[in-house]
Amino acid sequence: MKRNDRSSRLMLWLIVALTIVAVLVNLPTLEFLGIKKQLTFRKGLDLAGGTSLTYKADMSEIDEDKKIDALNAARAVIERRIDLFGVAEPLIQTAIGVNDYRIIVELPGVDITQAKEIIGTTAQLSFWETTASSSAIFIQSPKDLETLLATQAAYPLSVVQFLGTYPLKTDLAGSEISYTSVGFDSNTGNPQVQLDFTKEGGEKFAEITKRNVDKKVAIVLDDVVLEAPRVNQPILEGRAVIAGGFTTDSAKALSTQLNAGALPVPLVLLQEYAVDATLGGDSLSKSIFAGFLGFVAIVIFMIVIYGRLGFMASLALSLYSLLILSIFKLSNLTPYGITITLSGIAGFILSMGMAVDANILIFERMKEEIRLGKSKGTALSMGFSRAWSSIRDSNISTLITCFVLYHFGTGIVRGFALVLAIGVLASMFSAIVVTRTLLRMIYRG
Repeated sequence: MKRNDRSSRLMLWLIVALTIVAVLVNLPTLEFLGIKKQLTFRKGLDLAGGTSLTYKADMSEIDEDKKIDALNAARAVIERRIDLFGVAEPLIQTAIGVNDYRIIVELPGVDITQAKEIIGTTAQLSFWETTASSSAIFIQSPKDLETLLATQAAYPLSVVQFLGTYPLKTDLAGSEISYTSVGFDSNTGNPQVQLDFTKEGGEKFAEITKRNVDKKVAIVLDDVVLEAPRVNQPILEGRAVIAGGFTTDSAKALSTQLNAGALPVPLVLLQEYAVDATLGGDSLSKSIFAGFLGFVAIVIFMIVIYGRLGFMASLALSLYSLLILSIFKLSNLTPYGITITLSGIAGFILSMGMAVDANILIFERMKEEIRLGKSKGTALSMGFSRAWSSIRDSNISTLITCFVLYHFGTGIVRGFALVLAIGVLASMFSAIVVTRTLLRMIYRG
């Protein structure tokens, strides 16, 4: 019993600390221990509007029967790139006219300059090597000279400057990179992009480095040389590093582009303009009022039906609400900020009801144990343990549904799924940990 009392006191202090942090975070400005940070919610297009970007896809090099597929592929790549900003809940759609293929992207609450760079860059990575003796071109006729000049004109000028005349493009491409990440040079501390190749890509890269020992191999992004390092020895482990004088932001941007994939067609930005909120502040105010009204109704219901137990559950529910709002705000300190839309607010309110539902299951089990003559302390312990399996299974089933919605859904559906999943996890903490700790402090016997 003493051990339980000690653990309950420790958990109580943890709850108090979480409450203090949650209250500080939910203040308009966080000012604590020398930290001063303006924390706000990231609102979606339906609540705060955003920016619309219209791109025209250059289909001049695409066969007629493949243009629609290329446009849809470009749209999918843009979706993946935007997803790397976090759940920004963009609106991405295509528009097809007579010889006119467009992609319209509406983005809320992101760095528009960075978004334009990431969306509009084709991100075609290639590797070039110096001319090998086996592929040397001998001019024996005017036709050979004409062919040579036409071939040379196709070389990116920057590649020629780094490797000399007649560089060769290898068969290794950016599509054979499995993953990229941002690292830092152990000697200089400068940012660099680390490449992990697929099995086939690693084998190709090994062959390239084998035949170019003591020669330069150029790493080229969209016809611009990032760097052209000299190969000192064959690289056989299927990894490479690009240290092309990046800043941290530019290294992250390149890594994002390569992870999301290359655009199959070049995009030209036609127009950019601000879009108004589709619902606006009035809808947000009404939703917040509805949520507050629901919260008050739940508190009154719990106190009337369960008395002191209901009051403790209401305290836990208050902490739950503060924690969720804190998570929304703190997420904006990371690149993966959570965007709040009306669908997300609905997910939050729904998870609030699920938190109370867990408490009701526990309290009813406790009542049954008390009717069987058990003490309140014993009833508390058995009520939680016997209700846990039902709470666990119901919440796991909800989390599975959230996973499916997030994985296969788009836009506001993904936002709803993410907020609901976060709410379910927080509600389990509220019902099982917070409520149980508070009740243990009352029913020590």
